[in-house]
Amino acid sequence: MIKKTKYFGNSIKPSCSYCVFGNRTREGNKVLCEKWGLVEADHNCKKWQYDPIKRIPEKQLQIPNQIDDDMI
Repeated sequence: MIKKTKYFGNSIKPSCSYCVFGNRTREGNKVLCEKWGLVEADHNCKKWQYDPIKRIPEKQLQIPNQIDDDMI
């Protein structure tokens, strides 16, 4: 049986900054949550649901022998 993997891996730490119910404020360090109101970006609760569209991935590592635009 093949195990399904989630976007960005299976071990995602819950955070309101990329939850379905949360929206980042203009300052970026607070999140306006539909369930809890204004909370810190790293806050989480039992209603947390992952939204892959809101997650900002870390910069990808350089892979050896990878063709880049600047190499062409």
